[in-house]
Amino acid sequence: MSSLRLGLTAGYSGAQMQINRELILEAERLGFDSVWSAEAYGSDAVSPLAYIAAFTTRIRLGTAIMQMPARTPAMTAMTAMTLDAMSGGRFILGLGPSGPQVVEGWHGVAYGKPLTRTREYVQIIRQILARERGLEFKGEHYEIPYHGPGATGLGKPLKSILHGRKDLPIYTASIGPAGIRCSAEVADGLIPVWMDPERWDLLEPHLNEGFQKAGGGKSLADFDVAPFVTCILGDDIDKCRMPIKGMLALYIGGMGARGKNFYNDYAKRLGYEAAAVKIQDLYLAGKKAEAMAEVPNELVDAIALIGPKERIRERLDAWKASPIRTLLVGAGQPEALRVLAESAF
Repeated sequence: MSSLRLGLTAGYSGAQMQINRELILEAERLGFDSVWSAEAYGSDAVSPLAYIAAFTTRIRLGTAIMQMPARTPAMTAMTAMTLDAMSGGRFILGLGPSGPQVVEGWHGVAYGKPLTRTREYVQIIRQILARERGLEFKGEHYEIPYHGPGATGLGKPLKSILHGRKDLPIYTASIGPAGIRCSAEVADGLIPVWMDPERWDLLEPHLNEGFQKAGGGKSLADFDVAPFVTCILGDDIDKCRMPIKGMLALYIGGMGARGKNFYNDYAKRLGYEAAAVKIQDLYLAGKKAEAMAEVPNELVDAIALIGPKERIRERLDAWKASPIRTLLVGAGQPEALRVLAESAF
């Protein structure tokens, strides 16, 4: 069995901004490879990483994810280069399209075509990092220099003043077949929101299609699949399952409209079609507790690491036997991090 790289997810804030400094330092001490921030419609993904960079020395720093419609590609490239330089080359750029409810309801911009946006966005960022010439791009979502309505006509192709790292890694978040193909084609890694290590078949054909489209012999050897995995250590397995059931009920039931919920579709592909329908019906009817109760134990056990340390170690073996090499762990217990570090490497 192969060893695993471990990342720690720092997430995004609730009503008050909090960063668990001691937990992050413990992860770094234990040999965790990376720590990852997030954003929704509260705290942003960038500011916390700058803070984390200042009190850590080795651990890599990733965004999972920066919302593409919230920033121009050039602004994202500027931020990535700056954080990378300030942290001594530790930054990983994780991007995602977010969803239409947030993009149009919070950022106030059109959701557009997420895969087209992803391709154009990554292409523009790579041009900026390469610094081979002034930036010029004409696509469906982005035109640089801009010549559209309201333009002065004074825009000119510019080259980044800051010399960024040309091979700065770019990951994209996706769980749909087309998004997985796109990630394999244009990015260095894929961030699935959750997955079952024994259902590699849900990713493999789409990854291979994307690699083939990328050309150049690209393969899994050049690409990282890094799913989110929640870890809760405890003797009461049912109690450990409850927070994960709450998360799954929210995502499967309420993270999107009835006919446009990527997570609901994903749960169906994982083999939980009847449960996904029930969870969504109950959640959208305001019956959140009942929706949680419909989340199958088997789904929780497949995607998470829960229970006593022996049970977690046993389930970790399934991840180590899979092609997955990186786990982005959501855990609030220092002792859970220690169990994972002892078992993963």
